[in-house]
Amino acid sequence: MPAYFLRRLLLIIPTLFGIMVLNFLIVQAAPGGPIEQIVARLHGTAVSATARVGGSGAGETAAPVGQAMNAGNESASSRYPGAQGVDPELIKQLEHQFGFDQPLYKRFLTMMGHYIRFDFGTSYFRDESVFRLVVSKMPVSISLGLWTTLIVYLISIPLGIRKAVMDGTPFDMWSSAAIIAGYAIPSFLFAVLLIVVFAGGRYLDWFPLRGLTSDTWSDMDWPHRILDYFWHIALPVTALVISGFASLTMLTKNSFLDEINKQYVLTARAKGLTENRVLYGHVFRNAMLIVISGFPSAFISILFTGSLLIEVIFSLDGMGLLGFESAINRDYPVMFGTLFFFTLLGLVMNILGDLAYVLTDPRIDFETREG
Repeated sequence: MPAYFLRRLLLIIPTLFGIMVLNFLIVQAAPGGPIEQIVARLHGTAVSATARVGGSGAGETAAPVGQAMNAGNESASSRYPGAQGVDPELIKQLEHQFGFDQPLYKRFLTMMGHYIRFDFGTSYFRDESVFRLVVSKMPVSISLGLWTTLIVYLISIPLGIRKAVMDGTPFDMWSSAAIIAGYAIPSFLFAVLLIVVFAGGRYLDWFPLRGLTSDTWSDMDWPHRILDYFWHIALPVTALVISGFASLTMLTKNSFLDEINKQYVLTARAKGLTENRVLYGHVFRNAMLIVISGFPSAFISILFTGSLLIEVIFSLDGMGLLGFESAINRDYPVMFGTLFFFTLLGLVMNILGDLAYVLTDPRIDFETREG
């Protein structure tokens, strides 16, 4: 077993390298790179898709833009779309500043050399370390991802087990109606409904509309800080849970139903074991393999990709918003830095998923399966 996990760890290197190569080539081929973004700002035509969130937007004046404006804007031809009227010397300065005067392969190898040392560089448009940017956004994303994943599992597993045991009963049918609603209503739409009802939209004003904590959070004692924190994340986490519990509940139910109908369950019942002993002593271990092993990947999914619209709606400046904004602005250091970090984290989480298999059922031996 240790040899299997060692091989999995070693496979991270070529897998991560291949993912970075593929994404690097795709991004380089996409139109509207950083230089075009700066040219658009010089012409006053740049529009930020997230200008109203977190104080960021087209009105920001980052360091490269300020340098570009000081370099002059005499009319000249350029190979960059929309760069008519911009001094060619300015374009050359920008190309050198961003490293675009180097061959493609050299830029990629230089970038990967830095990433191996976990040096993700500096944002093009924020003039701030990518590492510090990620660290500053992580509390929001970890709060949403961790609490959403935990609550989804705490709801879905008991509900799925109950539905499997009571398959075909009125409880199963009524709970299925709630699951269908969870499938049908997107999280962002449910978030709007929560704001209208509970955040001063029309009816009640019980919860805050924006931010992870109150402005006076630093002046509070620890019990009030904890309460203030949960008060702020209640609505966004609820919106994410509603859209996340449905699929896991059905996965749990189907997994338990599949195990309940197997021969060893009939044998255990024939021996006179109680239903709870059969269910939790025999069925649970086998049925929960696929559910528990999916926890790491589920957390990563919610952490990085599942909360963008929720962050926008509740004015939470987290990783989802940072990734989206960096893609819009073609902020390559932020794009590739976060891609590298979360790809590496995702690959490690996959290995932890296999480890969860083994911990849940020690009878599983990946070495034997490979043989």
